[in-house]
Amino acid sequence: MSITDVPVTEVTLADLPEATQGAILFSPAPSLDVPEPQPIFQRMLEEHPRLRWEGGIAFFRMEDVVEGGRNPAITSEMELAFNLMGSREALIPLHVHGTEHRAYRKLLDPLLTPRKMAPLESDVRALADSLIDEFIQDGRVELHDQFAVPLPSQMFLRLFGLPIEDAPLLNGFKDRILKNTEPDPEVRAQVSVAAGDEMRAYLATKIAEREREGTPRDDLLGACMSYEVEGKRLTNDEIMNIAHLFVIAGLDTVTASLSCIIGWLARHPDEQARLRADPSLVPSAIEELMRWENPVLTSGGRFALADTEVNGVPVKAGDFVTLCWSTANLDPGAFDDPGIVDLERAGNRHVAFAAGMHRCLGSHLARLELRTAVDQFHRRVGRYWITEGDQPHYNHAGVRAAEHLPISFEGR
Repeated sequence: MSITDVPVTEVTLADLPEATQGAILFSPAPSLDVPEPQPIFQRMLEEHPRLRWEGGIAFFRMEDVVEGGRNPAITSEMELAFNLMGSREALIPLHVHGTEHRAYRKLLDPLLTPRKMAPLESDVRALADSLIDEFIQDGRVELHDQFAVPLPSQMFLRLFGLPIEDAPLLNGFKDRILKNTEPDPEVRAQVSVAAGDEMRAYLATKIAEREREGTPRDDLLGACMSYEVEGKRLTNDEIMNIAHLFVIAGLDTVTASLSCIIGWLARHPDEQARLRADPSLVPSAIEELMRWENPVLTSGGRFALADTEVNGVPVKAGDFVTLCWSTANLDPGAFDDPGIVDLERAGNRHVAFAAGMHRCLGSHLARLELRTAVDQFHRRVGRYWITEGDQPHYNHAGVRAAEHLPISFEGR
C-alpha cells in the first residue's frame, strides 16, 4: 500500500483512548506512565496511522511525520504552544517560521555544532565522575535526582553562562512549566505561564547584569547578546525569548533521555553487559535507545497557517496538527524489525530529535552528554539493576522521564 493509499480515520476527540489523547494533545495520560509504552504506540500506528478529529489532525507514520515537519505552512506559532512552554510570546526559534526562522537558525546553529561540542567531552566525563563519587560507596542510588538531573543541568548552565548554584531554582521553574499535571490544557497553560513569568524575571536580572558589564562574556548568553541580524543587535525581547527556550530545553530533555536509557539498560542485563565489555558500541546504542525510548513523544501544538496537504492528505488552515515522533520511530516502513532493540542498528534515521525545520537545536550537545555519561557510568559502577523492593516511576507528560529510578550496583 502506498503512502497516499493509507486512510484517514475520522473520530471524535472524546471517543479516543486516553493514551491517544495524551499523545496527540501533549497532555497527561497515566496509561503512558509505564516503563514500556512502545506496544501502546505500535497499536496507535497500526489502528490509525492518520487521525482526524474536530479541528485537528495527527500523523503517526514516518513518511507523514517527516513531510509534515518540513511543511512551511505547518507552524508552532500559536498562543497555546507559547503558553505550554511557559511564555506569553513566541519562543525563538521554536515558535517562528519562514524567513524569520531561517535568520535565527543561521545565528544559533553555529553555536552548537559537533565541532564546537566535541571539546566538552572531558568536562562531561569529569562531571560524571564527581557525581558518581558521591554515591559509589553506597551500592545504590536514586539515579534521576543524583545523576540524570545534575549532569546535564550543570553542563548546560556552564555553557549558557548562568550560576550552577541556581540549578535547583531553574529546574523548579522548568518542572512547573512542563510537568504540571492539570488535565485541562488551558489551566495547564495558565500554571505554566505563571512559572514562566517567574523564570523570565530571573533571566531579566541576569541579562541586566551583563548589560552593565559592557563586554560580552564568552558563553551562549554572551553570544546571543552580541549578535546582529541584518546589522541590528537582537532586542532584549528577542534575547529573552531565546534564553527562555534554551533554559527549558537545556535542563529537561537530556535528563529525561538519560533516565530512560539507563532505566532500560538496568532492565536488560545482557545488553548492558555488551556495552560495558565494548564501549565502542555506546554511540550506536545511544541512537537506538533514543529511537526506542524517545522522550519527546510528539511535536506538541502546531497548526496550519493556510490550506495545505501532507502526502496527499488535506490539512485546512487553522487545523491543529500533531506529528507523533514516538510512533514514527516504530514504523516498519522506516525500520527493519522496529519492535526489537538492536544496539548496532545501521542507518538509524530516527526522529527522536524531531524532523524538518524545527529539528532540535541542541541535538549534538545531547548526544555528547548521553554517550559520555553512559560510558562513564558503566566504567565506574559495573553491573547494575533496579533496586529490589522498589520500582521506577515514569511520567510521560510533556517529556517522558523516569522521575524515580532506584538503581543498585556492584561498583568497580
